[in-house]
Amino acid sequence: MARSRALSPLLLLLLWELGSRTGAIPAQTLAAPSAVLTTMVEMIWSGELPRNLIVSFGRAATGLAIGVSLGLALGLTAGLSRIGEAIVDPVMQIKRTIPVVALAPLFIVWFGIGETPKVALIAFATLFPVYLNLYNGIRGVDVRLLDAAKSFGLSRTEQIVHVVLPAALPSLLVGLRYSLSIAIILLVIAEQINASAGLGFLINNARDFMRTDIIVVCLMVYALLGLAADHVLRLIERRALAWRPDILEA
Repeated sequence: MARSRALSPLLLLLLWELGSRTGAIPAQTLAAPSAVLTTMVEMIWSGELPRNLIVSFGRAATGLAIGVSLGLALGLTAGLSRIGEAIVDPVMQIKRTIPVVALAPLFIVWFGIGETPKVALIAFATLFPVYLNLYNGIRGVDVRLLDAAKSFGLSRTEQIVHVVLPAALPSLLVGLRYSLSIAIILLVIAEQINASAGLGFLINNARDFMRTDIIVVCLMVYALLGLAADHVLRLIERRALAWRPDILEA
């Protein structure tokens, strides 16, 4: 099954290489896979790619940490308290309807063109998936579980710690997965804002010199960042949700 799934990507790469070598795909339009691979090795060997990758990773990680932390705090506030819900949820629903990219000019006015608007865009975009999934996870806890907890004499705090939060954990992990994907997408957009380092900086320079090989290399690294982040979260999910029958069977 795994081999059959790999056939179509390999065939696509072969057709791409063939098109490039025959001239059907001009190098100015799209560099050949062999040229992309050679460029990637050269960029790694020179240290150019690792240096800029560290900068991009730092931006994504910082924005994600801020967004997830705020999402957790607001999700717990709205999910565990009626008053908190009345205060927080209307604001969050308004936030949900605002396109994050449209905020870029406003963030530039507020924070300048340094690192702050880039991190702020990522944080703002990753906040809502965590909030929404945690909020819905808490509010979707089976009432029978809470009744059972009360019958065993658990206090309100103990019910939250031992029943509500574990039951909401699967929803929270779904929100984290969405936030990870959104962080990578917003990283691509944020690094177009006057970046002096990072993968977006490399892409902007490569665009000016028509270096499609460098552009493809950076796009591949963005994709690998997303795949690596998702893989890490899957490992966390397997351990954190080992009690679920579907996880054990997998």
